Amino acid sequence: MALLVGEPVLFTGLVFLFSLLVGSFLNVVIHRLPGMMEADWRAQCAELRGEVIPETPHYSLWLPRSACPGCGHQITALENIPVLSWLWLRGRCSACRAAISARYPLVELLTAVLSAAAAWKWGVSVQTLGAVLLVWTLVALAFIDLDTTLLPDSLTLPLLWLGLLFNLDGRFVSLPDAVIGAMVGYGVLWSVYWLFKVATGKEGMGFGDFKLLAALGAWLGWQMLPVTLLLSSVVGAAVGIALIVFVKHDRRMPIPFGPYLAGGGLVALFFGADLTQAYLAQF
Repeated sequence: MALLVGEPVLFTGLVFLFSLLVGSFLNVVIHRLPGMMEADWRAQCAELRGEVIPETPHYSLWLPRSACPGCGHQITALENIPVLSWLWLRGRCSACRAAISARYPLVELLTAVLSAAAAWKWGVSVQTLGAVLLVWTLVALAFIDLDTTLLPDSLTLPLLWLGLLFNLDGRFVSLPDAVIGAMVGYGVLWSVYWLFKVATGKEGMGFGDFKLLAALGAWLGWQMLPVTLLLSSVVGAAVGIALIVFVKHDRRMPIPFGPYLAGGGLVALFFGADLTQAYLAQF
């Protein structure tokens, strides 16, 4: 421990390498968790209708082993090394040569870089542990929402409670600021949702967005909510307009807000205090 404290480069490097492995697991979470949720919903609906629930193969984050969706080839340990295996295989399955999405190594690298940045910023500390847990969960939530427009309660709610737990003794912000942050984070988007629904008769966002912003408020305090909302709204609006204008995205199709909230929360985590001070200095 003394060596890690005295050698921040070594500690940051170890966090980077470990987070590459975590990023590989997050790819599994991103891919499988929505399917697990859908299977659970179907089972609940069948039970409510009084139907016999058919036997299905066990499917979880751990089983069955990862396999190529094209030919069913099971991924070996050597083919599952973060980033390096994808480069070695040249982005293709070793059995059928089907293309493997570049998003897998990108998720691994994104997770590792953000985790290493947290390790460098806070060093060997409880704050680093909290920051990397926040980073890992936000990465998973962002990509799940991007794929499915879902923000699972099984991730957002534990993230909220963990934020309050880490701030019991003020690791990131004081506990009162964290509690108010959770309340205001949920309340702001809840209010926007109902104002939009009353005005248009349509739902402008999902309840998962409320919970995600509440979780960010619990971690970062209410003071960081304006920065988070401003960044996520501006970037989300710009991307949405670009999709409609240049990609001809159907305006009736929802655009997930979770990735922008997650991105805004990460910027607030690393630079929120500096951005707020720079803004207030103008006045």
